[in-house]
Amino acid sequence: MSLVRVHNFAISLDGFGTGEPQSREAPFGHAGERLHEWMFATRWWKPDGGGGGVDDSFARQFEPGIGAEIMGANKFGPPGWQDDPEWQGWWGPNPPFHTPTFVLTHHAKPSIEMEGGTTFHFLDASPAEALEQARAAAGDQDIRIGGGATVVRDFVLAGLVDHLHLVQPLRTLGRRVLALGVVGAAVTAGGTPGGVVAALAIAVVVASGLRLAWGTSAGRPGLDSVGIAGLARPRRSASSRRPSTRRS
Repeated sequence: MSLVRVHNFAISLDGFGTGEPQSREAPFGHAGERLHEWMFATRWWKPDGGGGGVDDSFARQFEPGIGAEIMGANKFGPPGWQDDPEWQGWWGPNPPFHTPTFVLTHHAKPSIEMEGGTTFHFLDASPAEALEQARAAAGDQDIRIGGGATVVRDFVLAGLVDHLHLVQPLRTLGRRVLALGVVGAAVTAGGTPGGVVAALAIAVVVASGLRLAWGTSAGRPGLDSVGIAGLARPRRSASSRRPSTRRS
């Protein structure tokens, strides 16, 4: 069976996956691009001048083998986009997904076909129901859970995620709603001739029992993030997955 994957998902030191309030002028709220600076510095994002290393290696796993994406309403647009018949997402006529993309919203609407293979489908569905439709569209390829934070959390807590890649930028946001049930975090850092060496200790509550592990790319000049994590769980049959009663 295909896998359900989360890639390049950044969480602040105090446990938040985005800022607030979100608007057309500020897609990530008061966080701006602070949670994504690690990615913008990679060669994957910036072929001319970007860096290699572990950040680049993990970032490149975003697309291969993906046959469909599931995202939340707040990733697709700012509050109120459902009332704008012209809104087609943040990404212009050729979005970067190139697959069927399922948007979880309480305001279902007709699908929108874009350039480059992306078609947005709008579902009022639970995580399990949305995943069933995404799997049918993806064929034998994997499904990516693209965010935002609430959608990632709902799929993890429903026991539906097989691979989870987390990034821990050295940032705090001070928001209200935790991204993945983070209950405690501590960081220590000190200067070295090669840059900053950072060590992260973080406690996470995940009801699904997903195993957590993380590493760091400490010691590189200009280091600004730690906690590059590739998390995987053994494949399970569809019948063993717990159904979800929550709706996005």
